[in-house]
Amino acid sequence: MTDTTRTLSSGAATSAAPTPVSRASSRGLDWPVFLLSGGVMAVFVIAALVNLEGVSSLIQHAFDLSTTYFGAYWQALMIATFLVAIGMTFGRTGRVVLGGLDTPDISTPRWMATILCTLLAGGGVFWAAAEPIAHFTSPPPVFGPDAAVGNLDAAYNALAQSFMHWGFLGWAVLGSLTGVVFMHLHYEKGLPLKPRTLLYPLFGDRVMRGPAGALVDACCVLAVIAGTVGPVGFLGIQLSFGLNALFGIPDTYTTQLVLLAMLTAVYTLSAVSGVMRGIQFLSSANVLIGGAMLLFILIMGPTEFLLKAFPLGMVDYLKHIAPMAVFRADTGWLNSWTLFFWGWFIGFGPLMAMLVARISRGRTLRQMVWLITLLSPLATCVWFTILGGSGLAFELADPGSVSGPFTGFNLSAALIAITQQLPFGFIMSVMFLILSALFVATTGDSMTYAISMVMSGHDDPPRSVRVFWSLIMGVVAALLISMGDGGINALQSFIVV
Repeated sequence: MTDTTRTLSSGAATSAAPTPVSRASSRGLDWPVFLLSGGVMAVFVIAALVNLEGVSSLIQHAFDLSTTYFGAYWQALMIATFLVAIGMTFGRTGRVVLGGLDTPDISTPRWMATILCTLLAGGGVFWAAAEPIAHFTSPPPVFGPDAAVGNLDAAYNALAQSFMHWGFLGWAVLGSLTGVVFMHLHYEKGLPLKPRTLLYPLFGDRVMRGPAGALVDACCVLAVIAGTVGPVGFLGIQLSFGLNALFGIPDTYTTQLVLLAMLTAVYTLSAVSGVMRGIQFLSSANVLIGGAMLLFILIMGPTEFLLKAFPLGMVDYLKHIAPMAVFRADTGWLNSWTLFFWGWFIGFGPLMAMLVARISRGRTLRQMVWLITLLSPLATCVWFTILGGSGLAFELADPGSVSGPFTGFNLSAALIAITQQLPFGFIMSVMFLILSALFVATTGDSMTYAISMVMSGHDDPPRSVRVFWSLIMGVVAALLISMGDGGINALQSFIVV
């Protein structure tokens, strides 16, 4: 450790002394936040059960207002977060050790696996197969009216647009800067591990005590519940579809309900066991299984295409990253794709950052930013290239083989259509269904843990609170898929609002 880092770490340790008013001492339940978030969620579910069409219409109207008045701000925020995060890694600030520990309390491989599998993992499983083929069949307007269609250039453009949504900007907002702020204010200043803490530098004690802080926390909890229940519900639908396609098991609500119950049990047990055991175990398993499967596809699948697709897609991405990041010309397309993702990621940001802070103690600022903002996006882009790129290669070789099943934006069908064309297609399809379940379980347990931290204000929330929120998300997912895609879609749009 350099002298500069020692000095900065020493200063951090000094600042970690108890503050005059310890805001992290209470281990009780935050009832205002609990009642606000739980109450709104209950009202949403009841209203959807009574009049799903009316709820969907109301949320769609609110969604349109949100993207109209805040869309440009979200785009600017995503760009600024990335640039500031990278800028902070230069100079001596990059060497600052965060979290009040001189050495990490989690090994580097497990830390990296947990980061990779808890931030964008839940959505990435579904979208890696579906988004590239969606952009291939309907070229994004940023590439202009003369954009390539149905050829190699169209495939590289499709990957580039997918990289845009799941690459550097998306990852940066999910924990790099906010994770650093949480680590400083919670572990070194004694403030509670709650979203409102992010506003303490601006508003001081006014936001820490009173209705404003409770409202901030409740809004963040609602965004994360909505963003987690969506993938959980979609997974139940996808697994049911896959079991029907592979084994002939009836694709019914009963099947989906049984699968949701099993998934909920898995991520509940993982959340109860804590960060050091269950969450790390599932994350490590995801990395090992996912890595092995991607290596198999790279070797046994359309190898030549994939080896070309990643660098050419990445060059295309970097070449167009600025136009794609500030694109405003086609508001319909923008709302359906970029702004939907940006609203989703920003909504996830505060609670994701709390989890990042919890598992990153003893790391330098530079290590955190590089892993979250640079290395993880590259790993995600590799994932999209190998899974989604295989679908593009199959579609180029046999038009309609992937786009046909995908018609109507059928995410479940896109994944099965791709995996069944691989060598040992049946086995690969089964393995990808298992991997999808593990990824979503990792999202479920990590977000359950993060919500529970908000309710308690510290990094070791009571197990009873973790169990409660795990079960609530499973029950809400079950209720919403009983209404068909409309319920889940309404909840997904609710994230953005």
